[in-house]
Amino acid sequence: MAITVDNLTNNTFEDPSRRAPLITGGLDNEGVTEVVADLAEAPSPPRIWWVLLAVSAALTAMLGGLIMLLIFKGVGVWGNNNPVYWGWPIVNFVFWVGIGHAGTLISAILFLFRQHWRTSINRAAEAMTIFAVVCAGMFPGIHIGRVWVFYWLFPIPSEHLAMWPNFRSPLLWDVFAVSTYFTVSLLFWYMGMVPDLATFRDRSTSKIKKFMYGLFSLGWSGSARHWHRYEVAYTILAALATPLVLSVHTIVSFDFAVSIIPGWHTTIFPPYFVAGAIFSGFAMVVTLLVPMRALFNLKHVITVRHIENMNKIIMVTGMMVGLAYTIEFFIAWYSSNPFELFAFQNRAFGPFWWAYLAMFTCNVFVPQLFWFKKIRTSMIMSVIVGIGVNIGMWFERFVIVMTLNRGFLPSSWSYFRPTWVDIGMFVGSFGLFMFLFLLFCRFLPVIAISEVKGTLAFQKHMALAGGYSEDGDH
Repeated sequence: MAITVDNLTNNTFEDPSRRAPLITGGLDNEGVTEVVADLAEAPSPPRIWWVLLAVSAALTAMLGGLIMLLIFKGVGVWGNNNPVYWGWPIVNFVFWVGIGHAGTLISAILFLFRQHWRTSINRAAEAMTIFAVVCAGMFPGIHIGRVWVFYWLFPIPSEHLAMWPNFRSPLLWDVFAVSTYFTVSLLFWYMGMVPDLATFRDRSTSKIKKFMYGLFSLGWSGSARHWHRYEVAYTILAALATPLVLSVHTIVSFDFAVSIIPGWHTTIFPPYFVAGAIFSGFAMVVTLLVPMRALFNLKHVITVRHIENMNKIIMVTGMMVGLAYTIEFFIAWYSSNPFELFAFQNRAFGPFWWAYLAMFTCNVFVPQLFWFKKIRTSMIMSVIVGIGVNIGMWFERFVIVMTLNRGFLPSSWSYFRPTWVDIGMFVGSFGLFMFLFLLFCRFLPVIAISEVKGTLAFQKHMALAGGYSEDGDH
């Protein structure tokens, strides 16, 4: 069936064998600009935005106060004990690093594979990456104890030769891996915004906004030379960011895997951690984008198809994580190593059995709901499953760290109980994350305007051609 431009105003093509359009509502180039720019140009954001900003600002202030308490009182305010030395700070660190992986995957890898459905969601996912890494990097920084000598982590000339960094330590590898990931992700995010910042500059009526947008748009004029340089630089940054998706969380997994502790010393950790990071990252993207599309009237730009595609990835990576959980027990049994077998039995049936059950239920069973199209295209169910997945992924990191409470000597066995400071810092990190994300939604282009216009042109061309779907399939 031939498809005309008029069909693009519907939520689905008339031909059921075709995919739904990525841009709906009959939007043209000017319409896309108006929808996205309205967020920053509106005299005042919706009231719910102010409420959320006030709550997140209060939580961020609480986080700052607890960090000051930690510095003045010491790490004894946490629940860390012997043998659970790392506790919640490292659990939260791994959790937030994982959250940031979906942004790079959506932006870099899908860009290199020319997947047009990424264009409406990549900007928010990239911002989420930056803010998640900020939250992640905070926890190792305050976990080192003497925060005021954090610079001892870096290989700089120093008279404290006894404190020279140990380059064999995966904790030091984290410093370089996460800082590199943050730098490349920040450059990639900023580079993609330059044409859109110039659009905001040209539309601004306020002198302050015009100056700020003009400053950060780097004199963009939209000339052929500017577009050529932009595309080359964007492609190079995408190529640099792609291996970081694998390397960063692989190195984070080495915090555990290179040890000789039963339950940690396993080669499955690197791919298992990477799959889990993409799993939790996409769940967070869905959790953020569904309310954002409703709050800022972006339903015609962030469509049901975008949400459905991400839900499919959540389902696939959830099955990969479930396979990893099963393989761990199989290897422990097959190895005939009594210490490995005990470690995993303690993980599933020990005093933290409830945490393992929550992890397995949320990460393995809950995503299976997305086999049903009605559920994976439901906005409410997408948010519910996304929240459930992130709860499960936090418990995964919790289980990995806390179930070491039973070591080789029964006399050293203990039970970890978080203090109110542990809980407050964890909740406060969500406040910091949401505070930054809400400011981003208000003052920066949350949708990649220039890329969406390219997708819109491609979509109209394919619709007029007839006989081909959006990605060229018959």
